[in-house]
Amino acid sequence: MSLATAFPQAAPTENRTRALRAVPASPEPRGFALYVGLDEEAARAAGTSLGAIVEAVKKSIGELAPAAQSYAAVALAPAGVGGRDVDVVRLALQEPTAVARNSAEPVEEDEELDRAHAGVVIDISRKRVVLDNATATLTYKEFELLQYLVLREGRTVERTELINALWSANDGDVPNERTIDVHVRRLRSKLGRYEDIVRTVRGAGYRFDRHADVSIRHASTPSPDLF
Repeated sequence: MSLATAFPQAAPTENRTRALRAVPASPEPRGFALYVGLDEEAARAAGTSLGAIVEAVKKSIGELAPAAQSYAAVALAPAGVGGRDVDVVRLALQEPTAVARNSAEPVEEDEELDRAHAGVVIDISRKRVVLDNATATLTYKEFELLQYLVLREGRTVERTELINALWSANDGDVPNERTIDVHVRRLRSKLGRYEDIVRTVRGAGYRFDRHADVSIRHASTPSPDLF
């Protein structure tokens, strides 16, 4: 075997440069995806339909940028699936961030540590709260309220944000800014001696600050505020 065969000569510099130019040095925006969380029932309640909304959006795009190309896909998901509508849509349409979050390996639970743990375990993946080794009897909304604050650790959440995020127009009992305080008070009463993990920021709203005796378990860590 000759040296020329064992170690082929490198391609000319011009060819190497041309090959590198085939891949852009950095990505460039080519469009955008808008995910809309809305089912047909909610659309009808608003006096419209998903099809009508799609056509209106496409019409607006055509008026703003006649050269733009558009494509609409309706997200199909099992009836009654839980979670925010927009998150269900993102997952159904295989949006990368939603897929990565949903497919993350669940955190293994160490039962020995559970039995020895005195304090608060907020288990996001299993939707439960354990206080000094006993499961707290939180309602669905109470857990949702606590989870919303936990996932936004250190940030003050206004009452109006809690209402808009956790209640929809279809809910029979949508609170106002005053009654949201009642929901928080009920949550705190069930947290017992750990009630101060939900802090009141006077004149602003509520905040979750991590304590040394609080353990949080979840399959994925990015805050929804980073979307």
